[in-house]
Amino acid sequence: MLRFLVGRVLSAVLTLFAVSVLTFLMFFALPRDPVTGMCPKNCDPERLERVRQEWGLSDPLVSQYAGYVKGVFVGRDLGDAQGGRCDAPCLGWSYVNNEAVTDTIARVLPVTVSIVVPAAVLWLLLGVGLGMLSALHRGTWLDRAAIGFALVGASTQVYFVGAVLLLVFVYTLGWLPVPGYTSPFDDPVRWAGGLVLAWVSLAFLFSAIYARLFRAQMVETLGEDFVRTARAKGLSRTRVYGRHAFRAAITPVVTVAGLDVGAALGGTVITETTFGIHGLGRTAVEAVRAGDLPMIMATVLISAVFVVLANVLVDLIYAAIDPRVRLG
Repeated sequence: MLRFLVGRVLSAVLTLFAVSVLTFLMFFALPRDPVTGMCPKNCDPERLERVRQEWGLSDPLVSQYAGYVKGVFVGRDLGDAQGGRCDAPCLGWSYVNNEAVTDTIARVLPVTVSIVVPAAVLWLLLGVGLGMLSALHRGTWLDRAAIGFALVGASTQVYFVGAVLLLVFVYTLGWLPVPGYTSPFDDPVRWAGGLVLAWVSLAFLFSAIYARLFRAQMVETLGEDFVRTARAKGLSRTRVYGRHAFRAAITPVVTVAGLDVGAALGGTVITETTFGIHGLGRTAVEAVRAGDLPMIMATVLISAVFVVLANVLVDLIYAAIDPRVRLG
């Protein structure tokens, strides 16, 4: 198991290295001057030259990349004429916001995590539960109801569901406050109340997809030889379905869940915009609109980190579910 884990971690590190190189080249090796992308507004020639010196853009491209990587781990002196210090980890200095990119990320990332993680728990529980129920009662009204729910959920969008939930529970009934973010360490109840509609919206859409996926996998698994053998041995339905069939059918769901959660942590733009919550997704969109190159690079790298880490976690779950994965 240790060898399996080390191999997956090394693979993740190499992937992140490749992503960092490609991201750096995408913004710094293009024919256009990257300085105009770092300081797009209110930048006179003198200030642009200071930015060029701070980033070492007169150095060879390899030296520029080495300085960028060094800044991530030990920090670097950035921040215009005020001599701002970007402490490690340093993903750059936003000349649009006039602050270290890491400070901005540290402020908005907890918001996105607070939206995605609870929503992921909800959509997995609801989706897998409905898929299991539908597969075990094929052809009944429960099966048809679950399929109908999946079709409705897969056919709607988060901005529609979110708007309906806001209209009903916030502006009509007044049961919930206007969505917003409060640190769970300051006030857990207010934190949950401000984000519950975002959780429900995401869970409704994603759980519909997972219900269909798990139902299909469970129906296929129930027809496998090992399930029939378990039944022939006289094992209880709970043990056959819960220990044998469920374990085999959940593997594809784990794959999809890892990718979905990783991508969602990279920024739930539509959800944050629908509920007026400022997280990583809205920060990325604002950075693109403002031409804030350091912030764009940081959000791209952070999104890649989440996707890669999610894949590593999926591999570890695979190894726990199916020993053949790690033995192979």
